[in-house]
Amino acid sequence: MSPLLRSLSLGLAVLLFSACASHGRKADGPGMQEAGSAAPDAPAFPDPRKATLKEGLFVDLDSLRLFARGMSKRQLYSLLGTPHFGEGMWGVREWNYLFNFRSTPGGDYFTCQFMVTFDNKGIAQDSHWKPAACATVLQPPAPPPPPAPVVMPAEPLRLSADALFAFDSAVLTAEGRRSIEGLLAQVRSASQVQTIQVLGYTDRIGTDAYNLDLSQRRAQAVRDALVQGGVPAAAIIAEGRGKANPLVQCDSAGRKALIACLAPNRRVELSGMATPR
Repeated sequence: MSPLLRSLSLGLAVLLFSACASHGRKADGPGMQEAGSAAPDAPAFPDPRKATLKEGLFVDLDSLRLFARGMSKRQLYSLLGTPHFGEGMWGVREWNYLFNFRSTPGGDYFTCQFMVTFDNKGIAQDSHWKPAACATVLQPPAPPPPPAPVVMPAEPLRLSADALFAFDSAVLTAEGRRSIEGLLAQVRSASQVQTIQVLGYTDRIGTDAYNLDLSQRRAQAVRDALVQGGVPAAAIIAEGRGKANPLVQCDSAGRKALIACLAPNRRVELSGMATPR
């Protein structure tokens, strides 16, 4: 080969190598701005019509959120796949993608361009979006608003003492605990906005002092079960009312019949109070 031909061949090889090595934008060169910036020297994105995947790709958002500065090209390839433009082979300093996102599940979608810039060692330095507003897709979805607390009904919740306790006892039975568990969710919610009042009542059999003490111990037992179930202790007031406020009046002569007739009076009532705790 003549010296002239050798010189032309060498020059052509240098030009080709330079073109490949400078295809992408250098990460430390002018124009590398934070994602979402509106600087006049923002990176120049390639024409979407030149993408190898012109319709774009639906990308997994959780995978996209894993992108971070310092990742290698191999890591990025594993995370997001092959870039969607002819990026060249050697010395590439940027990868470009076309990503699709749905505005609502199953609804229309919009397309964004995503660019990753690298240093001369192929380590990711920055990312950019076009339009810049597309960066918001990486924000985690807003948590749903908490449900509004349930307010206790205007009428008190009445629990039969005979279903909660053995006769003349203040120890909750297994059936009684199940009854309390059925109310836990409602009472927990109501305790956020109200003070929960637990009132214990007995029938008129026995002395006033004894009945007052029994009703107090029964109200306290229900309160303790609610606290064990997660209701804040400061939100519950327990009080015994003895034989006060009877629901029924009975004139039965026999003791067994009288006890059965007075059953509605033996109760524990739960109600919400608007007074501050």
